[in-house]
Amino acid sequence: MIIGVPKEIKKDEGRVAVTPEGALAFAKAGHEVLIEKSAGSGSGITDEQYIAAGAKIIDSADDVWAASDMVMKVKEPVAAEYHRLSLRNNQVLFTYLHLASGRECTEALLAAGNVAIAYETVRLPDNALPLLRPMSEVAGRMAPMVATHHLMAPHGGSGKLISGVNGVEPANVVVIGAGISGFESTLIAHGMQAHVTVLDRDQARLDYVNTYFKGEVKTVLSDAASLEAACLSADIVIGAVLVVGAKAPKLVSNELISRMKKGSVLVDIAVDQGGCFEATHATTHSEPTFKVANSILYCVANMPGAVPYTSTYALVHATLPYALNLANNGWKSAVMSDDALAEGVNIVNGKLTYESVAEALGLVYTPLSELL
Repeated sequence: MIIGVPKEIKKDEGRVAVTPEGALAFAKAGHEVLIEKSAGSGSGITDEQYIAAGAKIIDSADDVWAASDMVMKVKEPVAAEYHRLSLRNNQVLFTYLHLASGRECTEALLAAGNVAIAYETVRLPDNALPLLRPMSEVAGRMAPMVATHHLMAPHGGSGKLISGVNGVEPANVVVIGAGISGFESTLIAHGMQAHVTVLDRDQARLDYVNTYFKGEVKTVLSDAASLEAACLSADIVIGAVLVVGAKAPKLVSNELISRMKKGSVLVDIAVDQGGCFEATHATTHSEPTFKVANSILYCVANMPGAVPYTSTYALVHATLPYALNLANNGWKSAVMSDDALAEGVNIVNGKLTYESVAEALGLVYTPLSELL
């Protein structure tokens, strides 16, 4: 199989879908890897490193897409790439897609008539998300850091130090969601000596957080009243809600934000799935924040892209075994032999095969089993 790796063109995105080590693994398995020129530069990877691993460097993104049986990316295709989706028939696209909040991208993929497999919906029998997990870890760990930065007065925040100092209280950090990204946010915020409150609807997850942090983190069952009370006392709110493949629920209204502390900071990790704050809209690392009432919202849609070296290697460690399965066996055989990978299939030849996406966008759903 020919695997193509184009350079990411989403604003402020430095990650790349395949490392030289990954290219070498494909080459050893008998596959050809085409890397767009400078695709790895944002992650500190040179074209020479790819060449040494057996990959070929291609000048044009169009040529990479046109020649490849499978295209591997990091982020969903953007409008400038839509024409490339139909450059080759029976092509597989393997990347993060987040289609429930992306109608235009979904429609472009459906029109192209190829196969689109989403990293974020590959799901193991225990509901773990092995290809989303590494980026959830990165985003979760980043969230308290970026919130702390914007909490500083020169950036419009309240001027409170997250850790406090002797005799002065630390910041109150509220984490909505105790999944992977929420846990990682809690880990960092607790390490920064903040007062941390974690809300979730799953008592088992809260029990795990309570045990892990030995009671030093406050855990609260989430409902409308407890969420409101937590937000009103918060200096930082981190939205870390995930419904696999579906739009995130809107949990924090603009009206609630209008009653929060002046200079409070809200970070929406769920922005790729539409966000869990009413006002959420995707921002960039260059212009990461906007104001709602007297609060600052940080809604960068590719948070891990700010640390591309770490993110790239963490991502490729997770995706490579699945990508090799697809390359070695073809997508149909690969998904028929791996139920987790089958969960990742969102679109097949113009048919939408992920029910949550169909529901979110009001489109027709076709079970994958009917197409295999």
